[in-house]
Amino acid sequence: MSDPNSAQPYIPSETGVAKSDLPNKVTQLERAAASLAGAAASPVLQTLEQHMRAINSYYSNMIEGHTTHPRDIRSALAGELSDDPHKRNLQLESLAHIRVQDKLATMAATYTDACSPSFICDIHRCFYQEMPKEFRKVSVGGKDYEIKPGQYRDHPVAVGLHEPPPVESLPAFMDFFGETYGNKYLTGERRVIAIMAAHHRLAWIHPFLDGNGRTARLHTDALLKAAGVRGTGVWCLSRGLARKSTQYKAALADADSARRGTHDGRGALSEQALIKFCDFMLDVALDQVDYIAQLLDLKGMRKRIKAYVQARQDGRVIGMQPLDPYALSILEKAYIYGEVERRELFEASPYKERKTRQIISELKSDGLITETSSRSPLRWAIPSHAESHYFPELTPTA
Repeated sequence: MSDPNSAQPYIPSETGVAKSDLPNKVTQLERAAASLAGAAASPVLQTLEQHMRAINSYYSNMIEGHTTHPRDIRSALAGELSDDPHKRNLQLESLAHIRVQDKLATMAATYTDACSPSFICDIHRCFYQEMPKEFRKVSVGGKDYEIKPGQYRDHPVAVGLHEPPPVESLPAFMDFFGETYGNKYLTGERRVIAIMAAHHRLAWIHPFLDGNGRTARLHTDALLKAAGVRGTGVWCLSRGLARKSTQYKAALADADSARRGTHDGRGALSEQALIKFCDFMLDVALDQVDYIAQLLDLKGMRKRIKAYVQARQDGRVIGMQPLDPYALSILEKAYIYGEVERRELFEASPYKERKTRQIISELKSDGLITETSSRSPLRWAIPSHAESHYFPELTPTA
């Protein structure tokens, strides 16, 4: 299995795609994602995208059996690490994943560049350079090996029943991967289908000793963004994959299958299984876009903000004091417009300036609104104690 063609088809054929529901689902995804991009004010979407990086980290690591509760990730982001060594290492792993996302968000990579082996290696390098040393080793055949950040594995491995390409063939496979998926003539719906197929084929090649799954998921996010799928980062593919982890892993394994007869494409691997995998990935993506779109709906969000303020009044938000009724108006305006000028809040307030300042100060202290300076507009925010109220079922509450 030293020939990159042994992983054909890398992309489902036009004939295979035409017989499937993939084009329709790509159209649905692009429309839903475009609608999501306009579902809330730009500052709100920016706030949510930043917030979702911790959510993405939680779910992507959980798929690999590394569970760090979101509240512990938030603590780590605030510089509060556990005294327990293993728990602290899991927090550091989560931080490493978030920092990769931070870096990817600032990059203006073209789609072709994002398909390149160097780009994929950079994702792995950034992730593992930040990883605690205890997590930079893996056991293969009963022997521990060091995971070298951004470098191809130098030992043979087995993933279930699948034996990935030999070490000496990895550069050829990865070069072929970059050339195939980075083809500039791959456009429109074919490009989005190719992105989903690439997720499997990268996992199939298994270029690194460890971290292939998380690298592949980060890479898929980057490709969707580079391909112009709007709202990427506001919705979280890994959340959907984690919630259907058994089906996800089964679909990955099934797409490893050899060709199933003369009506199953022309490559060495099953085209039908690859199409089925792409179909699964598109379903998950659509589900997550729809989930976030429903939560961003203004009418629904206003109800949940009101319910949160009421919960504060009733003492149902542990460790938090009741809010003044005017806080509801401030939080609603901040959500509707993304950010609001202080002057507007003073003008609309039923109280004198001193009392209004106190209410604003309390909201800032509670993390419900943020500022970049003492005179900047106040921006809507998502502190941990409000997350489950604003975004039910985004993460476990226990």
